[in-house]
Amino acid sequence: MKQRLQKLIAAAGLASRRKAEGWIADGRVTVNGQVAELGVQADPERDRILVDGRPLPPAEEPVCVLLYKPVGYVTSRRDPQGRPVVTELLGKVRARLFPIGRLDLNTEGLLLLTNDGDLAWRLSHPSHEVSKTYLVRLQGSLSPQARQQLENGVQLEDGLTASAKVARVRQAGSHTWLELSIHEGRNRQVRRMCEAVGCPVSRLKRIRYAFLDLGGLRPGQHRRLSRDEVARLKDL
Repeated sequence: MKQRLQKLIAAAGLASRRKAEGWIADGRVTVNGQVAELGVQADPERDRILVDGRPLPPAEEPVCVLLYKPVGYVTSRRDPQGRPVVTELLGKVRARLFPIGRLDLNTEGLLLLTNDGDLAWRLSHPSHEVSKTYLVRLQGSLSPQARQQLENGVQLEDGLTASAKVARVRQAGSHTWLELSIHEGRNRQVRRMCEAVGCPVSRLKRIRYAFLDLGGLRPGQHRRLSRDEVARLKDL
């Protein structure tokens, strides 16, 4: 049965649908010897589909893993600079998992990885507004004006952010701790928002993703999501 190429690539666990679309647009995918274009459909049982010259692997059983990402790991399957990557922490998980969104090198906390391209697309699409909550330590104090800016939206170089939720603000010496919830996924967004209101981040940890939290996991540990949890994520 024919399906869109990006869906087949995602089902094989190589990348999310969005990333697969980029591969197709870059000419990295061929069908029966012809460079594919966006919108092309193929049947994996009848057509020869190559990604970067390699045959498309068969579809995998859908898997979703919740990982406590430590500081110092790159949110990727491989890193050209040779830095440690999050997939090295998955131990005996055999599926070819890719991260849903990113946490930067110096950010720790809850990261989801999956080979389910449909799930990754649902959670990453801005229209679904999936909430992500971070524990943030700021240098200095958070003024009422800065808090209001975070809650109303901050003007960044790539546009105005959506409103955020600020909670549990407390002062600890020369630092301020707070919980910040957003539903966008821009690059280094929390750090950039805080810097824009004059409060640089000195520590950042994602503690919740929708209804999921870290539970009793320690840095570097992971667990596989249950079918019910995956179903709830898809219902978001």
